Amino acid sequence: MQIDMIFAYALPLMVIWSIYLPVRKRLELRAVEKLAAATDAGLLEPASLHPIIDPARCIGCGSCVRACHEGEILGLIDGRSTLVEPANCIGHGMCKAVCPVDAITLVFGTDRRGVDIPNVSPNFETNVPGIFIAGELGGMGLVRNAIEQGRQAIDSISKLNGLGAPDMLDVVIVGCGPGGFSASLAALQHKLRFVTLEQDTLGGTVAHFPRGKLVMTQPFTLPLAGTFDFGELSKEELIAFFEDIVIKTGLKVNTGERVDSIARVDGHFEVKSTQGSYKTRSVLLTIGRRGTPRRLDVPGEEQPKVVYRMIDPEQYRGQHVLVVGGGDSALEAACEIAEQPGTVVTLSHRSESFGRAKQKNRERIKQAQQAGRVEVIFSSTVESIGVRDVNLKWNGEQRSFANDAVIVCVGGILPMPFLKSIGIEVETKYGTA
Repeated sequence: MQIDMIFAYALPLMVIWSIYLPVRKRLELRAVEKLAAATDAGLLEPASLHPIIDPARCIGCGSCVRACHEGEILGLIDGRSTLVEPANCIGHGMCKAVCPVDAITLVFGTDRRGVDIPNVSPNFETNVPGIFIAGELGGMGLVRNAIEQGRQAIDSISKLNGLGAPDMLDVVIVGCGPGGFSASLAALQHKLRFVTLEQDTLGGTVAHFPRGKLVMTQPFTLPLAGTFDFGELSKEELIAFFEDIVIKTGLKVNTGERVDSIARVDGHFEVKSTQGSYKTRSVLLTIGRRGTPRRLDVPGEEQPKVVYRMIDPEQYRGQHVLVVGGGDSALEAACEIAEQPGTVVTLSHRSESFGRAKQKNRERIKQAQQAGRVEVIFSSTVESIGVRDVNLKWNGEQRSFANDAVIVCVGGILPMPFLKSIGIEVETKYGTA
């Protein structure tokens, strides 16, 4: 009788383990493959906040792996959680929140590559009294975090002394990505006197994410608008949502207006932009980390046909297009434009390979090459841009192409020198919180 009872309990457990162990083994093999691919591509440096896992504490339960909304960023290898796609981590921190044994620490940078982070207090004020920072510039790359921080920063600003002076604004908000947008709505809610300056378009950097990219997977709250739980929200849906709120609230955003300088003068700030000058009690920076797009500095670059990010691939239908760069944004732009009817796409990259691009984008561009939709020219640089053509230097020789448009995707100039110019302290983090 006792043996029968033991068998009755043991049999279901044996069946469960016979299913579980092969599944876990397949997942581990996939994690090993992903880590190997990231290593081969040199994509081992997270751009923002990311987890480090203490192997002595980790029990291999997989809670952190399942909690990540961004895909298989974490995986189980040898029974321990491992960051297998470091470059894709955006630092939302759900892995740490669900770890039952506190084996995860969230840090900036690595021991090989530092990340510059401005010193900001818990209320988002910098070492320069009256200047605040929220969102990605402070190291938080998640859209939802930026929205929350923008609101919280304005809550702190609303408590400052000296607000309401008739001869100045209460706050100038610099940037109108998710953080700046949330901050602007919060400023409206607090009835502050403010202006929002955005060097680009509504949505900031998010507006130029790849088409269809999912940017929201969790509920978020916007001042004056409420709490929203869309499940999954693409960048196009988020921008359309922002535009609808702008109409409903009457929010005014000065797009296409870049800030050139911020100076402290007699207890207030003078913010100078490409359009004018603003006297203000405080400043909130929500400008992100991408900074100003890096230029090629070649003759002809000032032409309208030269842009620094691809917005709508359909606008290039039937055109000869040159894409410059070797990162993910360049490869994604080249592939998406090549899918348009009648386009002729050339991709110029100064190096011999796409070492910094994600594996899926490298595979995608390879397929486009094999299909004859994209011509890739490695070890090449742009020499000049004409009205109807473009000239490249390739293997020591000049090569000319018919051209209607140039898209430059060679990164941005980080805003850290700008921060230092106004006195904000910046610390380089090497794998520390």
